Amino acid sequence: MPLTPADSALFGALFSQPEVAALFTDEAYVRRLLEVEGALATVQGRLGVIPGDSAQAIAALTRTFTPDLGALREGLLADGVPVSALLAQLRPALPPAARDHLHFGATTQDIVDTAFVLAAREALGVLRRDLLAVGDRLADLAREHAGTLMPGRTHSQQALPITFGLKAAGWLTPLARHLHRLRELEGRLYVVSLGGAAGTLAALGERGLEVEGALAADLGLAVPPTPWHTARDTVLELAAWLAGASTSLGKLAQDVILLAQSEVGEVREGGGGGGSSTMPQKQNPITSEAILAAASTNAGLLAAVARSGVQEHERGTHGWQVEWLTVPQMLGLTGAALAHTRRLLDGLDAQVERMARNVTASHGLMLAEALSFALVPILPKEEARALIREAVPRALAGEGHLVGLVRERLGPRGDGVDWASLTEERTLGAAPTLIERAIGHYQEARSLPPPTAGGAPPPPPKDAP
Repeated sequence: MPLTPADSALFGALFSQPEVAALFTDEAYVRRLLEVEGALATVQGRLGVIPGDSAQAIAALTRTFTPDLGALREGLLADGVPVSALLAQLRPALPPAARDHLHFGATTQDIVDTAFVLAAREALGVLRRDLLAVGDRLADLAREHAGTLMPGRTHSQQALPITFGLKAAGWLTPLARHLHRLRELEGRLYVVSLGGAAGTLAALGERGLEVEGALAADLGLAVPPTPWHTARDTVLELAAWLAGASTSLGKLAQDVILLAQSEVGEVREGGGGGGSSTMPQKQNPITSEAILAAASTNAGLLAAVARSGVQEHERGTHGWQVEWLTVPQMLGLTGAALAHTRRLLDGLDAQVERMARNVTASHGLMLAEALSFALVPILPKEEARALIREAVPRALAGEGHLVGLVRERLGPRGDGVDWASLTEERTLGAAPTLIERAIGHYQEARSLPPPTAGGAPPPPPKDAP
C-alpha cells in the first residue's frame, strides 16, 4: 500500500474524489502559482507599478510556460518551496527588461497562499455540489418515509417508536447547518495574500495597498484587514468545517451499518457490493465503512491543523508545511465521503416490512413511557411505574403485549384510560412536524446565495493613507 492511499491508482477510489484530486496534482499546483504570478504582473502593469511591456510579457509567459518539474523538485529540497526554482525557470524565458519585474514586491508565501485559496475555492465548489445532492436525497427519503414506523433506539436499545422519515430528517439537519457554515467560511477564506517580506508591503512603497486590492479583484478575492502569513485561523476554520461535515456523514454511515446488521435488517446498502471472499451469504456495508474511515481520519488530521496554527512572529517555521500535509488530504477525504454517501443513498434499500416486524416484536415495550403518562389520571405516578415494571418481564417472555398486560392487571380501574391511543402509530409525538421543519431548514440553507468576493472590507481608494 502506498504512503498516501488517496493518491494511489488502486486505493484512490476509496479515499479521494476525482475532481478534487485533480485540483491537487503537481501540475495543477504549479499552474495556480503561475496564475497568481501572472495576475500580479498584470495589475502592476495596469497601475503603472511596472512597465506595461514587462507586465504583458510576464502574463503571456505564465499562461503558456511548461516548467521542468524535476528542477522544481530539486529547488524545493533546497528552498522548502518551489517558487524560487519556478522563478529561476521563468526569468530566462522573459525579455531582459522584464526579468526584474517578475514577482515584484511579493514574497513566496504570498504566491503559495493565494494559490491555495484558489484551489480551496474550486474544491469547495465541488463539495458543496455533492453536499446538496446528499441533502436533496435525504429530504426525499424524509418525505417518502414520514409514516414508516420503526423502533427508535437510545444507548443502542429500543426506546420509543419513530419513523424512518424522522431518522432521515435527523441526518439532514446538520447538513443544513454545514451549508450555513460553509457560506460564512467562504467569506473569510477567499482572501488574497500579499504582504511582502514581513507583512508591510514595504517593497511596493505607497502603492502596496493599491496593488493588493487590484490583485484581489483580478482573482475574485477579498482583501484581508492585515496579511495572514502567520494568522492561520481561516485555514483552521476550513479544516474544522471539513472534519465537521465528514463527521455528520460518518454518523449517517454508522447508523446504516447498525441498521443493516443481520439481527436488525432494517436497511441494506444496495448496489450488489460488499461480498465476502469466503461467505457468500454476506453483504458487507463497505460504502458506509469508507465514509466512516474518511470521517475518522479527518478528525485526527484536524488536531494537526490546529497545532500548526501556532506560528512564530511575522513568518513561521514548520506550521505551513503541516498544512500542506493535512488540508489537501482533508479536502480529498471529505470529497470521497460525500461521493460515497451519494452512492449509498442512491442505492439504500429501506426494509419497511422488517421495520414493522421489529416494532411488533417489541410486544409494546416501546409504549412504556406513553403508558405511564396515560395512567397518571387514575394512579399515582410511582404506582403506575411499578405496575408497568411488573408487566415488562411478562411482555419480554412473550406472555402478551405490554399495554394489554397492564390493562388486564388494572381491570375496571382502567376504564378511564384511552387505551385506543396507546399504539405505536399514535405515539409519534411531533415527528411529522419535525420532519417538515428539518426539510424547510435545509431548503432555506440550500437557497443561500453564492459567496461574493469575501467578507473583508473593500480595497482602500488610491489616495488612502
